[in-house]
Amino acid sequence: MKDWQIFRYDQGMPQATIELTTLGHRIRHFRVASGLTLDELGSKVGVAGSHLSLIENGKREPKLSLLQEIATATGIELSQLLSSEPPNRRAALEIELERVQASQVFRRLGIPPVKVSKGVSDETIESILGLHRELQRRESEAIATPEEARRANTDLRLRMREHNNYLGDIEKLAEKQLKAAGHVSGALTHRTVSVMAEKLGFELIYVNDLPHSTRSISDLENGRIYLPPASIPGGHGLRSMALQAMAHRLLEHQPPADYGEFLQQRLEINYYAACCLMPETASVAFLTQAKRDRDLAVEDFRDAFGVTHEAAGMRMTNLLTEHFGIPLHFLRVDGSGAISRVYENDELPLPMDVTGAVEGQIVCKWFSARSAFEEQNRTIEHYQYTDTPSGTFWCSSQTGTTSDGEFSITVGVPFDDAKWFRGRETQKRAISTCPDESCCRRPSGDAAARWAGKSWPSARVHMQMFSPLPRGAFPGVDDNEVYSFLERHATS
Repeated sequence: MKDWQIFRYDQGMPQATIELTTLGHRIRHFRVASGLTLDELGSKVGVAGSHLSLIENGKREPKLSLLQEIATATGIELSQLLSSEPPNRRAALEIELERVQASQVFRRLGIPPVKVSKGVSDETIESILGLHRELQRRESEAIATPEEARRANTDLRLRMREHNNYLGDIEKLAEKQLKAAGHVSGALTHRTVSVMAEKLGFELIYVNDLPHSTRSISDLENGRIYLPPASIPGGHGLRSMALQAMAHRLLEHQPPADYGEFLQQRLEINYYAACCLMPETASVAFLTQAKRDRDLAVEDFRDAFGVTHEAAGMRMTNLLTEHFGIPLHFLRVDGSGAISRVYENDELPLPMDVTGAVEGQIVCKWFSARSAFEEQNRTIEHYQYTDTPSGTFWCSSQTGTTSDGEFSITVGVPFDDAKWFRGRETQKRAISTCPDESCCRRPSGDAAARWAGKSWPSARVHMQMFSPLPRGAFPGVDDNEVYSFLERHATS
């Protein structure tokens, strides 16, 4: 165990969590305050002064009985000794310096750590820490390149595929929180979400001046979660936003160390919100009956729990393989055919770049996810069988529109599993040979011969090409705006 790692005491007393370094500083603080040398205190508690020195320097873990004797010898309560707070500002600086010098970022520099003695001033330590913070900031910025972001997202998608997109611990946590708030069945109400927040010590506050780079802000000091006004278009999503904010606390998230961890946290809070809005027990019961009736449908699942079509479709990916052994795929595709959200464990052939990333790639023109945009009636789900090099797939697609343009939500399964779904009798069928370029990406020979060298399109430049990629602890968030917002509302 590293000298700064966390350890716990729970032998017949309330559990306390403390770092060895912090504990050592507190022992030194109370020893010096009592006017005792290491040897004098060691004599009182029956250990050598050199042994105490190792404990004070965070190099050795003391027994609880020794800590009790040290507390008695220095005239304090054991609880004072076990506080997780540094005893003074100087100790806090030394502890932070020790932590950053133990980090991988610093060790890769290959330079020796600074040894802190009594002669090193607080100002000197603060200057060194300032350099470390800037080093960490630059490290975080460097790893959030477009390629690294795509790789991190791909790694996360593949890991979730290995687990059937199912996180059992979060499922259990959500059901426990719902039960504590008195939720029994039916759609989760805003009132119940407020009760869940109250039980965590938070109040939900709706404001119209949230920073543009945030969806919500949690004020940990004053126990407030700030959300957009309930009257805004799409305000039905406020339940999910509030649940996501609570999930950060319930899952004990810390500021992410890199972009991969940031994405993992985002996935976990979204998963928790989905588990609360569509609880596992009730959802599985609903899907079991629908499967028994051979009438599985995203739209029915959506309406039963009062959520969006996208949320219902994505929730199916959490449950259908884990509980029913049905592999499936989920796609959110924009009007241009670009994939913005994806999950598959049924071997659907999807486009991907050299990093293995699927998001941002253009899906086959003949997939239901794109052909649904051509349907006249956009208010209902559209069904289609598609023959691909990996087999035949049945799909259900629903289109919608936001301020950013149109989109489609698709849930599909291999041919053999279509028998459980509504719409399996559809006669609509398409053939896709992608990734063969001749399928839908290469112009016909006649068109190429007619127009090659005779046209000059002006390309639409996507602004995200020039936008700075996420950096810092909370990617894409303007800290200046956030802190100004909190200052305004802390006194209101």
